[in-house]
Amino acid sequence: MTKRMMGSSGIEVAKLALGGNVFGWTADEAASFAILDAFVDAGGTMIDTADGYSAWVPGNKGGESETIIGKWLKQPGKRNRVVIATKVGFMAGLAPDIIASACDASLARLGIETIDLYYQHKDDEKVPLADSLGAIDALVKAGKVRAIGLSNFTAPRIEEALHVAHHAGLTVPSAYQGWYNMLERQKFEEAIAAVVLGQGLAMFPFYGLANGFLTGKYRSQTDLGKSVRGLRNVEYFEGKGPKVLAALDEVSRESGASLAAIALAWTMAQPGITAPIASATSLAQVEEQVAALTLTLTPGQIELLDRVSE
Repeated sequence: MTKRMMGSSGIEVAKLALGGNVFGWTADEAASFAILDAFVDAGGTMIDTADGYSAWVPGNKGGESETIIGKWLKQPGKRNRVVIATKVGFMAGLAPDIIASACDASLARLGIETIDLYYQHKDDEKVPLADSLGAIDALVKAGKVRAIGLSNFTAPRIEEALHVAHHAGLTVPSAYQGWYNMLERQKFEEAIAAVVLGQGLAMFPFYGLANGFLTGKYRSQTDLGKSVRGLRNVEYFEGKGPKVLAALDEVSRESGASLAAIALAWTMAQPGITAPIASATSLAQVEEQVAALTLTLTPGQIELLDRVSE
């Protein structure tokens, strides 16, 4: 399986990452184990989670996804096949003491000695970047973290974080994660222009299937009752959504591939993208998604999808 380098980290990953946000939410432990096995068996390597997954579920407090992944990792031969990415700070912020304790808690839930990629989950402007980056740099020096990343930062704040890290001699972020799909491109592409063209960070877009819209399962507004995020899918219908679906259908007829595989393959083909992140709640969804790993779109198909998604 062809792999891509993760920025300056020295870590290589397959060009599709598995999102762990559904583990402990819409996928129970047994389903999560089956999904993880299928993803890795198909050549996937990166598993993306966070200490806040899935705190939004009634009765959960966060860490449920990491706990399930940790149980899966305890099985023989699993740890050395995957790259584990997790995040800190979405709920509690990025104060140095919070980062230190949260990292230890994530390591305990995951049952590993080192996190391969540790993100600041979202910007915390109350905490100086030198402090939050310094706290994570200490984790790198302690052997608890291999590489660091930024998630949900604006382009100017990404550039500021990189400047602070370089100037202070701290571990420099090697990855960025943000919301990006065929229907919502602008903010992420601004970040790409800021950091990939200039700094060479690995780019890991999430919501690559637009909450399932790009799989084709929401063909009319009457389908929205099935959607976790119905309001956003209404916005898709009222915007360029139907045009994008029509183009995906056309490429599907030509290639025989599913809409999900096509949408992910299009993302993989965009400049600067290392690997899109996609979540799955069933083996059927995993099979559709990992098909993107071996799907090559023609230049004409990419041009069509580029045009309708601009």
